[in-house]
Amino acid sequence: MPSDLERAMESLIVVFHKYAAKEGCGNTLSRRELKDLMENELSGFLKSQKDPATVDKIMKDLDSNGDGEVDFEEFVSLVVGLSIACEQCYQLHEKKMGK
Repeated sequence: MPSDLERAMESLIVVFHKYAAKEGCGNTLSRRELKDLMENELSGFLKSQKDPATVDKIMKDLDSNGDGEVDFEEFVSLVVGLSIACEQCYQLHEKKMGK
């Protein structure tokens, strides 16, 4: 039986390929696929952003090789960054609760 962490890693892979398979080669996310992924899988994050160009800025930041696509390794950097921010919020919440 897979561990929680193994299931989380599998979920990242499955979600990435679910959206990457919508157009093109299936191993990268186009801007449209990234936007679709973020609207469906990270809607809370997107709603908290005030800038309508958020997806374009994220796409530019993630596309480290400049090919106009986001591969899995580039996508994982988004997940890591958001996870770090969420963990920092968790720590603040724990402090407020006196734990």
